[in-house]
Amino acid sequence: MRAVAEVAVQRAEVIPRLNDALRKQGVGGTMMVTRGILAITGYNMPELTEALAAYDAFDADNEPHGERDLGDVTLWGQDMLWSISYYDNDLRYGSDDPADADVTKRVLSVMLTSEW
Repeated sequence: MRAVAEVAVQRAEVIPRLNDALRKQGVGGTMMVTRGILAITGYNMPELTEALAAYDAFDADNEPHGERDLGDVTLWGQDMLWSISYYDNDLRYGSDDPADADVTKRVLSVMLTSEW
């Protein structure tokens, strides 16, 4: 039983670490923005990536599973949401194991709150 608990703890630490690598450094996945984001006057991708990297407002209310895969930012006078989804390597189905980077493609999506 203890080995199962240790695996669960390791898994719980790996997922947020992989998500942080995508959000903070742009590695381990793909980032996409919606048409609503692209249409914002003053939209600037480097500024957006900087805001995502700096995001640290995770708490039990907005991030109950501790995976650091969801958040919100305000830029250029617009409220936005971002989320990280876990897909299989073909980007067709959900990943069987988001803790395994070899079988998971991460996609960080940024959208206006009105597009949620």
